Amino acid sequence: MADLPQGALMDSIYRKQRLIYDATRKYYLLGRDEMINSLTPPENGTVLEVACGTGRNLIKTGQRYPTARLFGLDISSEMLITARTNIARAGMSARTQLQQADACDFDAAALFGQTRFDRVFLSYSLSMIPDWQAALSMAASKVAPGGQLAVVDFGQQTGLPRWFNAGLLAWLAKFHVAPRGTLPEVLGRIGADMGGAVTISHPFRDYAVQGRLTLPS
Repeated sequence: MADLPQGALMDSIYRKQRLIYDATRKYYLLGRDEMINSLTPPENGTVLEVACGTGRNLIKTGQRYPTARLFGLDISSEMLITARTNIARAGMSARTQLQQADACDFDAAALFGQTRFDRVFLSYSLSMIPDWQAALSMAASKVAPGGQLAVVDFGQQTGLPRWFNAGLLAWLAKFHVAPRGTLPEVLGRIGADMGGAVTISHPFRDYAVQGRLTLPS
């Protein structure tokens, strides 16, 4: 399975998992709603989620910011089936565009007719993307002047017992997930190259890592 292309690998993992994904992940994908609550896009602003999965975060974003225009992409066609269903059920299809694409290399203008977005975010997705640094750089390149890139993912659990860390890593490996220990440094370098300001936090005793890149206007 590990030799499959990334899209096919994600489809094979989530063909059935997508049906129970949101019900099970809410217990350990911590910090997602806090990130969404701090996005604060401008009125009628644009929000892109890279690797949008089931659409859960886009729906939460749409509920929190009722004038925002929503965009999402994912490499998994299986996840997008669920995302489209969920977004339609939430009554947000008219304000949401979803497309299948690789987070590491996508043409936003061709996909969405939109080159830059007021807010771009990645939620517990970099830990699943083999070339996660390319995905992070790509996401940053789609942020409009004065906009923000927000990231939340697994931290290093430095404030938690070693047995917890070992158990979590073993569990995550079953789903081809690996925390990215250098995420703060990589985001910092991207921010410096773009002339932006980067903030990093480690909530829940470093269970999670949150990063934000704000670009100048």
